Amino acid sequence: MSQTPATSRRRFLGVSTAAALAPFVPRSSALGAEGGARHEFCTFTKALQPLSYEETAKAIAALGFDGIEGAVRPGGHVVPERIDEDLPKLVAALKAEGLAFTLMTSGINEVSAEQHSEKVLRAAADAGIKRFRMGYYKYDLKRPIRPQLDEFRPRLRDLVALCREIGIKPIYQNHSGKDYFGAPIWDLVELLSEHDPKDVGIAFDIGHATVEGGKAWPLHFAVARPYLDTVYVKEPTWHDNKIGWGPVGEGAVDRGFYKLLKESGFDGPVSLHVEYLGHSDAAIVPAVLEATKRDFATLRSLLA
Repeated sequence: MSQTPATSRRRFLGVSTAAALAPFVPRSSALGAEGGARHEFCTFTKALQPLSYEETAKAIAALGFDGIEGAVRPGGHVVPERIDEDLPKLVAALKAEGLAFTLMTSGINEVSAEQHSEKVLRAAADAGIKRFRMGYYKYDLKRPIRPQLDEFRPRLRDLVALCREIGIKPIYQNHSGKDYFGAPIWDLVELLSEHDPKDVGIAFDIGHATVEGGKAWPLHFAVARPYLDTVYVKEPTWHDNKIGWGPVGEGAVDRGFYKLLKESGFDGPVSLHVEYLGHSDAAIVPAVLEATKRDFATLRSLLA
């Protein structure tokens, strides 16, 4: 009997994912005596979106994580227009494997109908999700920078107020780039300073902090520390003056970061990002899972 493209895809994913998972350690031993239990470990599932919710949950559980960082945004594992139908299915699949929806990645950076802000955030809070990564603010480099902070400020203020009412915490990632608000950290903390850290926080990305700050990442971490909610781990590399990304422990991140993180007493979520193999291609899923397995082992050893 001939197969439809959809049937072939499902068969491919089922066989290749099972093969990739075969040598993985059980979750019960992945957070053992090495000290991993201090943090809630999750991983960003962007590259696993070709999988079903059930396949995603089983794969992540087999790797030993506590939960996921999942995208609820246009093009995400759940799209805002279908959040009422699909988010409960994803949460149920995670719960069936003993996993949490640790962190929701969104496109929300203000209270707006266009972003489906209130609908998405209420659905997430009702599903038990405690925090979400905001969408970014961008600078217009043709205009003075500081006055633009006063344009971002009320958007953030209104969003924080809504989230406080709903019962979900917005967090903002420091992302590298020439026009990203929050890339140099000081600007982000300046806006956050009028809010209680329990109401809004920072997802401190050591990879992007390394790209932006080079040897200044300890300063950036110190500035962010009062609002630190979650830590992102990814590894930048430089080749011919071009930035790339690769396996944890093999790039430019100073290993002193992990020592400082332990000494700081931080015990919140740690999210591993394995995006250097690509996105949205079913054919790379087994390779992504294998890379995630290796990177997670390295991360745990660095934090042990």
